[in-house]
Amino acid sequence: MPLLAIRKDNAMKIEKLTDNKIRVILDIDDLAHKNINIDSLIQNSDFSQKLFKKMLNQAKKEVGFETEDSQVLIEAYISSEGYFIITFTKIANDLAKNISHSSSPKPKAKRKNLNTSCKTAIYQFDKFDDYTNFCTYLDNLNFQNVKGFAKKISLYEFEKKYFLVFNEINIGHKNISFLYTSISEFGKLVSNSKNFESKLIEYGKTIFKNNALQNGIIFFLNS
Repeated sequence: MPLLAIRKDNAMKIEKLTDNKIRVILDIDDLAHKNINIDSLIQNSDFSQKLFKKMLNQAKKEVGFETEDSQVLIEAYISSEGYFIITFTKIANDLAKNISHSSSPKPKAKRKNLNTSCKTAIYQFDKFDDYTNFCTYLDNLNFQNVKGFAKKISLYEFEKKYFLVFNEINIGHKNISFLYTSISEFGKLVSNSKNFESKLIEYGKTIFKNNALQNGIIFFLNS
């Protein structure tokens, strides 16, 4: 079975999320046309290892992702939009000792799916750095790609967590799937309820009442 040609096209895309993490997006339909079975990618086989190595070599060329002298954690899942998504994360050597080298990447259940007809979405970041890393990612890709996604985007701190609230979402936005897939790498969907937002307003601390993504880029990345 020939290895999938590594190139930045509709079949495969490499994105740098942070200095320590990249994401590779594969089109499942295109893989099928190339007679590449998803099972062959998630098994710890010579084929999968060669393909992952080739992906990392390409990532080094395209986005400067260096993995020499580093342990790499590989996670994979199938999105509801029909993409096979592989995340490569460089981890510290002390953490690497706790990870089994014999384990192979398995497709994970899609993080809590968002009903794209909802006008409100609330995402939780466990650390403030997760929020700023998401802002960095959007800034690197050109923030204009998601401008106009929602009329109001707020950020709150509550019980030592950070919550990004999207209100009046434009469900017809051309990059809606891209944004939902991207943010799932940094935070998790916790609610589509206005009631939960009311709780954040009443009991939490307001960091940005509106324009939370644009302000995050301005105040925390370009200061």
